[in-house]
Amino acid sequence: MGDGRADPRRRVPRTDALLAEPRLGAAAARIGRDRVKAAVRQAQDRARRGEIDPEEVPDAALAALPPAAPRAVLNATGVLLHTNLGRAALSDAAVAAVVAAAGHTDVELDLGTGRRARRGRDALDALAAAVPSAEAVHVVNNGAAALVLAATALAADAEIVVSRGELVEIGDGFRLPDLLASTGARLREVGTTNRTTVADYAAAIGPRTGFLLKVHPSNFRVTGFTSAVPVRRLADLGVPVVADIGSGLLAPDPLLPDEPDAASTLRAGAALVTASGDKLLGGPQAGLLLGTAELVERLRRHPLARALRVDKLTLAALAATLGDPATPTRTALHVDAAALRGRTERLRDALAADGRKIEVVPAVAVVGGGGAPGVELDSWALSLPERYAAALRTGDPPVLGRVARGRLLLDLRCVPEHADAEVRAAVLAVPGDD
Repeated sequence: MGDGRADPRRRVPRTDALLAEPRLGAAAARIGRDRVKAAVRQAQDRARRGEIDPEEVPDAALAALPPAAPRAVLNATGVLLHTNLGRAALSDAAVAAVVAAAGHTDVELDLGTGRRARRGRDALDALAAAVPSAEAVHVVNNGAAALVLAATALAADAEIVVSRGELVEIGDGFRLPDLLASTGARLREVGTTNRTTVADYAAAIGPRTGFLLKVHPSNFRVTGFTSAVPVRRLADLGVPVVADIGSGLLAPDPLLPDEPDAASTLRAGAALVTASGDKLLGGPQAGLLLGTAELVERLRRHPLARALRVDKLTLAALAATLGDPATPTRTALHVDAAALRGRTERLRDALAADGRKIEVVPAVAVVGGGGAPGVELDSWALSLPERYAAALRTGDPPVLGRVARGRLLLDLRCVPEHADAEVRAAVLAVPGDD
C-alpha cells in the first residue's frame, strides 16, 4: 500500500476551516453562507481532482463567488446624475436613515398615542417645509408615476392639452404620449414642434378639458425660431395647469437659470407640480407632487395612489435628504473648479511618484439624468491612455471614466475626496508601460 500521507487530497482544507477564513466569512455575511459553502465545495473538488493545489482552495472559492449586486462604482465620468449609475448618490445622512429604517420603524405609527399615523409624515412635512408655496404635498414611487397619477385622477375620460413641442421621450423608449394615453386620458396637441402660443392653448380648451400640461424638456433643447408659453400665462386661462418640471429642483439655483423649480412654478400659478426625487434634489427615486390642497387630496385618495405608494426606506432617505441640503449632488454641482484642479493635480503627482505619467487636462462636466440640458460645468480630469478604461471599469472597486479622442478622462467632481486613494490604487493595478 502507498503512503497515504503523500496523497495531496489529504491536504485539502476542511469545509468548516474554510468557512472560518476571514475573507470567506465576510463573503458569507454579504451573500449568504449557502452560496459560499457551494463555492468552497466546488474548489475542494477541484483540488481533489488535481486541478489546483490544496493551498489554492481558499482563493479558488473566492474567485468562484458572484460579485456583489449591485456594485458600488466610483463615478469619474463628469456626469453628476448618470442614469446608468442610479442617478443621485445619497448623502451620509440619507444612508444612515435607510439603515435605521431597515428594521421595524414608526413609518405609520404615532409612538406617543400608540395609534395609526399619517404614513411618511416626516418626509411629507420636510417636503412641505422646503416648498412653502405648496398648500399640500404627496410622494409616489417615481416621477413618471406622479404624472400618471395626476392624469388618471384629473383627466381620465377627459382631455389633456399639451404642446407638440413638449411630447418628449423620457428614456428607454418610453414616450410621454403613450404614458398619458395609458391612463384613459385623451391628448389634445396644440402648436408645432418649435412654436406654441397662448392662443393655441385657449382655442383647445373646452368642456372636456381636464388640465393644461406644461412639460419641461429636460433632456434636450430646441433653439432658433422658437416660442413657448410660460406657466404664468397658462394660469390665466381658467383651467388647472399641471407642470412637470422633471429634475426635482425645489428652489432657484443661480448655476441653473433656465431650469424650472417647484417654488417658482407654483408661485407662477401652477395648480400642481410633479418632479423626481433622485435628480437635482439629490435623494432617492421618488415622484414628488406639490400643489393646491384640493388637487393633492384628490390624488392622494385615488385608488391608484395605493399602487404607487413608496416604501419606508424611500421615505426615510427622502426625509433625511430634505433635512440636509448638502447632498453629494449639490456638492458636485457647486464644487470650486480651482479647488478641483488642485485636487486632481495632487493625485497626478502621487501617481507620478509611483512611476505613472498622467496629465491633468481641462474638462467639461454636465448635470445629466434629464436635467439642465446644455449646461456645461468647467472641470478638470486626469488623462490616461484609453486602454485603462476597461481595466478600471472591471476592477474592484469599478472606476468609470469617459473616453474622448482616444484618451480616458477621470473627472473627480463626483468622486468623494476620501476615495482618491482608491482611484490611485485602481490606476496602479493596471499594468504600466505607458
